[in-house]
Amino acid sequence: MPDTWVVVGLDNGGTCNNATVLDSSGKFLVDRLVEIPSRVTEGPEMAVEALAEALDGILALTGTSRSRVRAVGLDTPGPASADGVISSKGATNFAQPAWWGFDVRTALQDRLGLPVVYNNDGNAAALYAHHAHFGADAPRHSSISAIVGTGLGGGVIEAGKVIRGSAGMAGELGHVYIPTQGLLEDDQPLPMCNCGFGGDAESIASLTGIAVNLLPYWLTRFEGHELSAVPAAEAAKLVRGRGEDGDPMALKIFEQQAMALGRLFTIAANFTDPSAYFVGGGVVETGPSFREWFLDKVREYTVLREEQARVASFALVPDLDMAGARGAAIAARDASGT
Repeated sequence: MPDTWVVVGLDNGGTCNNATVLDSSGKFLVDRLVEIPSRVTEGPEMAVEALAEALDGILALTGTSRSRVRAVGLDTPGPASADGVISSKGATNFAQPAWWGFDVRTALQDRLGLPVVYNNDGNAAALYAHHAHFGADAPRHSSISAIVGTGLGGGVIEAGKVIRGSAGMAGELGHVYIPTQGLLEDDQPLPMCNCGFGGDAESIASLTGIAVNLLPYWLTRFEGHELSAVPAAEAAKLVRGRGEDGDPMALKIFEQQAMALGRLFTIAANFTDPSAYFVGGGVVETGPSFREWFLDKVREYTVLREEQARVASFALVPDLDMAGARGAAIAARDASGT
């Protein structure tokens, strides 16, 4: 009805902003990506303006009056504080000094004149996965999501809410140390992460982990492989397609990644005992056969007690390209007390 309220979700990325609208009945008013350039490389002022344009665009597309907007959810890549202050050391998507320590949530709130609720992109996707999976029962469940992309992001959901932590750094799953004994080959070097850690989950289960750690090793075991003639960064992006085609080396790489996620989820099982374990990101943006194989491998390498195995579920993050904006909208709805 025309007099019902809505919330808007804005998913900020290094290239594009995606937007969605969630109405008071719990229905998303768009079922596809609605993107415009994010302009983050032009600095904070232009990036905030681009977010405002994304909001105006999605309202126009859905025929929604601005007066109906109760709140706006925003997600960006991290690291950032729980309140949306970009790290003082910057970030991959926010490399310019003007972004260091920039309060993007407050800046957008001042620009829009509307309440803005912030989450990092991993938490937003995790929140959407949780609510999409459990529906009305979401407040009665917990979950953990691992989003495998350039790095390894994700989030921890308890009673339907994002666990942020005191500094907003909870759910940084990529930088959790995992046991590597039995995961690595006897002569395989300890994988190193860009954060400086050795043997954390991201050093294995990420595109960067493939390029820097896994692929260089496995190319020595598969001499003459066609990817040995391709630059490392480019070759790493091709591994997923080779895996879908059943390439033995690619399957070795992805099995190590699945084992790393399984060990990460095993830690979660003993720490938060979640109701569900979700996997998302480029590693599962594949054909059904490969992504089910990968999820089965993650499940195989997750060690649960019998009692846990009876009640826990494993699933893929749904609608991944829209998950961030949708999770941001859910967070805005929940924060506004509706």
